[in-house]
Amino acid sequence: MCGIVGYTGARSALGIVLDGLRRLEYRGYDSAGVAVVADGELLVCKRAGKLSNLEKALMERADWHAPEGAPVDQPLTSGETPAGEPVLSRQEASGKDAATPLGISGGTTAIGHTRWATHGGPTDRNAHPHLSSDCRVGVIHNGIIENFAQLRDELEGCDVEFASDTDTECVAHLLCRELEKPDVADLSEAMRRVCQRLEGAFTLLAVDANAPGVVVGARRNSPLVVGRGAGENYLASDVSAFIEHTREAIELGQDQIVMITPDEIVITDFAGNTTTGKDFHIDWDASAAEKGGYDYFMLKEIAEQPQAVAETLIGRLTDAGEIMLDEVRLTDQDLRDIDKVFIVACGTAYHAGMVAKYAIEHWTRLPCEVELASEFRYRDPVLDRSTLVVAISQSGETMDTLMALRHAKEQKARVLAICNTNGSTIPRESDGVLYTHAGPEIAVASTKAFLTQLVACYLVGLHLSQVRGIKYADEVGAVVAQLQAMPSKVEEVLTTMEPVRELARELANSRSVLFIGRHVGYPVALEGALKLKELAYMHAEGFAAGELKHGPIALIDEGTPVVCVVPSPAGRGVLHDKIVSNIQEIRARGARTIVIAEEGDEAVLPYADDLVRVPRTPTLLAPLVTTVPLQVLACEIAASRGHDVDQPRNLAKSVTVE
Repeated sequence: MCGIVGYTGARSALGIVLDGLRRLEYRGYDSAGVAVVADGELLVCKRAGKLSNLEKALMERADWHAPEGAPVDQPLTSGETPAGEPVLSRQEASGKDAATPLGISGGTTAIGHTRWATHGGPTDRNAHPHLSSDCRVGVIHNGIIENFAQLRDELEGCDVEFASDTDTECVAHLLCRELEKPDVADLSEAMRRVCQRLEGAFTLLAVDANAPGVVVGARRNSPLVVGRGAGENYLASDVSAFIEHTREAIELGQDQIVMITPDEIVITDFAGNTTTGKDFHIDWDASAAEKGGYDYFMLKEIAEQPQAVAETLIGRLTDAGEIMLDEVRLTDQDLRDIDKVFIVACGTAYHAGMVAKYAIEHWTRLPCEVELASEFRYRDPVLDRSTLVVAISQSGETMDTLMALRHAKEQKARVLAICNTNGSTIPRESDGVLYTHAGPEIAVASTKAFLTQLVACYLVGLHLSQVRGIKYADEVGAVVAQLQAMPSKVEEVLTTMEPVRELARELANSRSVLFIGRHVGYPVALEGALKLKELAYMHAEGFAAGELKHGPIALIDEGTPVVCVVPSPAGRGVLHDKIVSNIQEIRARGARTIVIAEEGDEAVLPYADDLVRVPRTPTLLAPLVTTVPLQVLACEIAASRGHDVDQPRNLAKSVTVE
């Protein structure tokens, strides 16, 4: 979830790294910092809070000074300075130049970081980069080093003084100690040796004041990509950090070290063997990561959903009527041998999996279970070679889902990934992958990723049903045709959302909002409640409508808003009649009923205080249209309450720690 950027080339590195960090703000963070190699020195600035705090500190550098009495040969990061003074390294406190930020406009090598606190609170002193005791080495880090306590004890036993509470600082000190050894040639070799001692998940970037023009990175269970430029190269946790400068990238494999200079990229494994990464071309440009005239990225991404759904469907049906997935290293016989399906995911992806359960069981007649990835491996599920595990993750780096995937592989289960990020860890470690092709999703709260995950789940279900002989090609083609009609239906929903925005402004001061649904409407209710909790920081709960009378109906008070997701009366008439009865029950107890129902459903009219119409849609596909009004509702309520819609508090886009 932390943002990582590294650059070396011929241009001023500070501006490039700061721009990269801005593009990574969507990942969620609580502090930011930079380290620049210039004139044989390592200049470091870091601040808690938003990136603007760091930028302000950089611009005010002319006023910085070292706390009185600080030794010249020691870093000044051993504690918070009084009276709100900046926390500085020795390099920060010297060589000031009022004309330019940091006085290092000529520095051409730098690393930058936006941190999500794990070890140590979100303070200036715990922000990255972290320095070695002699200020020679600077390190930034994403992930968790699980054996840091042991390493810290060892270092403190050698009289190393720590300036922070983080696990990351251990790496800076270890690198420095390796560089002092006569048989260690450079920072890359030092990084290899240190990584062999580390346990956990990490992406590391390091610079050495004595090695201008070099940035070294390492990855284990955490994302890191290389950007290949002309006379300059980049490292980042996400390609969006350098997309403005290059579209040529290299995906690093597990347990690999990369050293970049302006003219060279050298990749080795942790044992020192030269290896290669996987080259790929980024097929979206920098404008895709801009707001495009919308007030929020989330609004832009909601509006992009028709195109995203269409992109996910392109090329999926052959002339023979067969479903095509992206990379499947499973034979048809492997899939015919499957006797049970598990879907593992977290958050919004978990709700997509809940919808998928209905479709997969209906189309394939295979039992399908949906599991929270964070719980999956800890309950010791029964898996074997005839089990298919479908892992859903927008980023492909969700650590809970990755660990569930690895547990499944250990039990010899087959694994199929649904993912939006080409070349990320989860697809790489799966037996097959279906990419959603949603494009970059910047807002923390997922929208178009959810709809495209739904489409991908439908395709997986259809593929299984076809391979197993449950559905003929023409039957699969008929469902695909229904799916291909969905982009225009989502577009139709989007053109009718102004009343929903008005309703959201009315509900902005509500204490609580409840959501109910049946069948596939139940996961939609859960997703609507999650969006409201994420964005508006208000109490919201989703329930299976039939469960109301078993307890939750006690929550209904006079005026309580209840969003009711109503199934089609044509597809599942009995379900429709049941939820209409539920709506009557809650309305009789004073609830304000907000009903989402398809066009032509007249039975709900007497019981709807507010009615939101969606196009007629086959029951299993209905979440593609019924979810959209709930996204708009949550976004508008959050905006009305004055919240940051794109970056909700305490949340990050990609959760890369368990």
